[in-house]
Amino acid sequence: MTYPVTGAGRAAGSASARLDRLPLTTRTHRVWAGLLCAVFLFELADLNTFAYVAPALHAHWGVSVSGIGLITSAAFGGMFIGALTGGRIADRFGRKWTLIGSAAAYSLCSLASAFSPNLTTLGVLRILTGVGLEAMTVVGLIYVAEMFPAARRGRYQSLILGVGLLGIPMMSWFARFVVPTGVDGWRWVFVLGAVGLVAALAMVRLLPESVRWLDAHGRHTEAERVVAGLENEARATTGALLPPPQAPPSTSEPARLRELFVGSLRSRTLLLAAVWIFGILGFYGFNAWVPTLLAAKGYDVVESLTYTAVLSIGAVPGALLAWPFIDRWERKYTILVIEIAVAALVLVYGFVGNVPVILLSGFLVTLLLQMQTAFLYTYTPEVFPTRLRGIGTGFTNGIGRLAGAGGGILVAAVYQGWGYTSVFVYVAVCMVLVGLLLAVFGVRTTGRALETITRPDRTAS
Repeated sequence: MTYPVTGAGRAAGSASARLDRLPLTTRTHRVWAGLLCAVFLFELADLNTFAYVAPALHAHWGVSVSGIGLITSAAFGGMFIGALTGGRIADRFGRKWTLIGSAAAYSLCSLASAFSPNLTTLGVLRILTGVGLEAMTVVGLIYVAEMFPAARRGRYQSLILGVGLLGIPMMSWFARFVVPTGVDGWRWVFVLGAVGLVAALAMVRLLPESVRWLDAHGRHTEAERVVAGLENEARATTGALLPPPQAPPSTSEPARLRELFVGSLRSRTLLLAAVWIFGILGFYGFNAWVPTLLAAKGYDVVESLTYTAVLSIGAVPGALLAWPFIDRWERKYTILVIEIAVAALVLVYGFVGNVPVILLSGFLVTLLLQMQTAFLYTYTPEVFPTRLRGIGTGFTNGIGRLAGAGGGILVAAVYQGWGYTSVFVYVAVCMVLVGLLLAVFGVRTTGRALETITRPDRTAS
């Protein structure tokens, strides 16, 4: 059976509650997941493009390590803008069109990067690409949190990230073969990053607006239509009646940034901001700098790109490794275990010099970093109420990206001041801090309805 919209109480939130209580994920859910996989595939491919072309720019344009750090930092500045503005736009105008617009924007900016005549132009375009990339990431993970049942949203976040991460080895191996072809071989790397435009166009027709966003903005009939279709699919598959909904209160008041720093939301906002700061500093302190650091240590461009490509293979199984655990084990404690393991392996990578150890430890670091990402992508939007989910997720994620802007300069300074191994000590400390902060101060979210997690009279910790 489906549940008609019969009054204000039911209309105000029953569609969202019914969505969370579906007994399974439907064929329609799988179509949405496929679209998100495609757009994340090229988003994550594009996110790493500059790391792969940096050795070529160093060789052909004479760009210094400091110059590479400056461009990397500038791109993170763009990501901060994208995370914050993307979240605000998604709260105001909806998840669907913000997702589509941001995916189109990063694709077009990436294509333009391929025609950069100089480092300044490339730097500006990488800032603009970063705006689109991070807006798309923030809204994409919010969409999964809001449109998939509570018992399965972590698994689908893991799946979408895992498939999307195929973009990293895809781009890495593509760079491995096209960058060494000549002075302009690196330009083709940015062309491949622009293919995400195709996925963005497909979402126009096939992706509905978020049911929770529709409910929060009083568009209950549209929300009812989406959920009723999903219920019919579920009932046709299982033959079972769906459990009765529990309608949460709904409001369409405009979201304001200052609300994140009032009451119980203040501690959650500050915690997640700190988690994303240290997480981004550690993650990109390793991933974005591996090719350049290997080249600076004496490996040539082909060797550094080859080793980086081997390490990148661990990304996809890393995200998918989260699948069996992410909706079963409490997320905040699992993240602590992951971060301790990452820190230990990063130190091995930095202090042991032979190639087999570098490849094995680096592969495992890459694997676990992406497993961590699946958990953080799932966890972050869970702790904010629907009307503030976009701005809350965007702000905390964006603060991390802003820290990443300084992180590029910081890694260059650490390297030049204390040498190669000091970079990996710095990365290890960042990772351990992420795990400790969440384990001690984070709220429990695994398997819980979003409305229960964000209810102001519950601590959930």
